[in-house]
Amino acid sequence: MIKTGIPKLDDYLNGGLPTGKSLLYYCQPGVEGDVFGMQTTYINLQQGYKSVCIATASSPDVIRGKFTEFGWPLEKFENQFEIIDAYSALIGADSSEKYVVEDPENIKNLDKVITEVIEDSSGKVIIHGSISNIIDMCGEDQALEYIENWNKYIMLYDVVGIYNFTVWPYSDKTVERIKDELFNAVIRIGGVSEHVIFGQYYSVTKADWTKAMIDSSILFKVLRPGGVKAFIPKLLVTGPFNAGKSSFVQSLSTRSVSVDRMGTTVALDIGHIDHKGFSADIFGTPGQERFDPILKLLGGEAMGVFLVIDSVKGNEFERARQMLEVTRTRGLPCVIVANKQDLPDALSIEEIKRQMEISKNIPIVPAVAKEKKGVFEAFEILIDQIMVGI
Repeated sequence: MIKTGIPKLDDYLNGGLPTGKSLLYYCQPGVEGDVFGMQTTYINLQQGYKSVCIATASSPDVIRGKFTEFGWPLEKFENQFEIIDAYSALIGADSSEKYVVEDPENIKNLDKVITEVIEDSSGKVIIHGSISNIIDMCGEDQALEYIENWNKYIMLYDVVGIYNFTVWPYSDKTVERIKDELFNAVIRIGGVSEHVIFGQYYSVTKADWTKAMIDSSILFKVLRPGGVKAFIPKLLVTGPFNAGKSSFVQSLSTRSVSVDRMGTTVALDIGHIDHKGFSADIFGTPGQERFDPILKLLGGEAMGVFLVIDSVKGNEFERARQMLEVTRTRGLPCVIVANKQDLPDALSIEEIKRQMEISKNIPIVPAVAKEKKGVFEAFEILIDQIMVGI
């Protein structure tokens, strides 16, 4: 199996992409889709596979520069990475690449080079390029005919094809063939918004070797460096006064800001985390009852909740349940963070479950937030719950 390197996508594809298969990144205009193919290319270079990129819209030097921009330098992979230069001839420039297409607007010339690369492959070859540019140069019907032939070669020589396609205003027939017929797998990449722009998403619309996660969607953002990261736009951290919410946000975050006075938070804790391919924004609430009107606002559009409690103060568990009601987040994925488990009077997890009388489906994670114990475990559990619900 070939890994895509895209967060959660390999899980959705039942482990990755089998050799002999083709995958299309099907991108709406205006979203950053080309990074998907680049990220897939780089992750496989790291795995030791030979990778070939088709340059049709920019020079090989620009392509190598884009990899560097995302933190993926190609210098150490010189013996594994090649570029099919189908661009330089368009602007009358010389090329030093091993594979050069002398007349890119004549698809037979492009076909000759691509089939040569596939036939000469040693091991698994990743080929990614822009179908849109090929269509624009060579015409819709002719381009699709040759793409279909390349995918037959891919299957015959047991390699893998990765393609990018931007859905410009092509004919309905062309778009339907690309979306439904030509490729073994199709990953749709688009933008999502409703009142507030959440960002971009991808979803698996087709994968002919597995149907387990078809139509499941993941929000993502593109980082430089870093590439594609699964993105959770809002996680809420709430709980009673002095339970350790600020410590939890600060320990979990790669960067955070607190607004406090005399050592206690009176407004918001705002943090951001990048962890195991996920990027998330975190909002911590004040615990005092006078701030409850603010909690109702903060609970809107949250995708998951951390309820932080003081493991010593069982008398505040009722307030903790009340805060969940105030934020209007009941029903969202939730993890209870049983903080201050290092204190001698801390209640056991079993006793906390008994006293809080919560659903068995809500996990409780023991934690010492100031020492970062349990905080990332809580994050990973909450993310798993959110992914199941998306």
